[in-house]
Amino acid sequence: MPSNLTSSVLSPDTLSQHLSVLLTDRGQSVAVAESCTGGRISAALTARPGASAFFLEGACVYSNAAKMRTCGVSKESLAAHGAVSEAVARQLAVGIRERAQSTYGIGVTGIAGPSGGRPDKPVGTVHIGLTTPTGCTHLSLSLGALPREQILSLSTSMALDLLWRHLKAL
Repeated sequence: MPSNLTSSVLSPDTLSQHLSVLLTDRGQSVAVAESCTGGRISAALTARPGASAFFLEGACVYSNAAKMRTCGVSKESLAAHGAVSEAVARQLAVGIRERAQSTYGIGVTGIAGPSGGRPDKPVGTVHIGLTTPTGCTHLSLSLGALPREQILSLSTSMALDLLWRHLKAL
């Protein structure tokens, strides 16, 4: 991981403040499907008064069964790519957006550690999907073997940052 990543990423609190303003002003909404972040993205977005104006739903889909049941992640994707993959992050984002009928959907899956990593998917591997009215994008993170809380915090910030950058580009 680049040493400047932690200093260049805005905090979840700052990002959620920006997103609150942008989404509310535009009359848009977001829903979130979280695996490795375990509700941290939803918590960051709902920590501000008035979050009900833009936040529709958050789902903690830690198990594969929850990913399939709640967001329509396919057994085929899980078998072919594993739960920690671009395909699953995209399906989480699309599925939660469809379920909530929100403007945007965020899906996050990864390995926060300290165990659970493999040579092809080490601890610190995180995939973030963002679905919008015009398509779905993906961000892959290789955060390295950082402490678990730091991986979770950075993953939360990067998921919020992905949405914020999309909104700022409009």
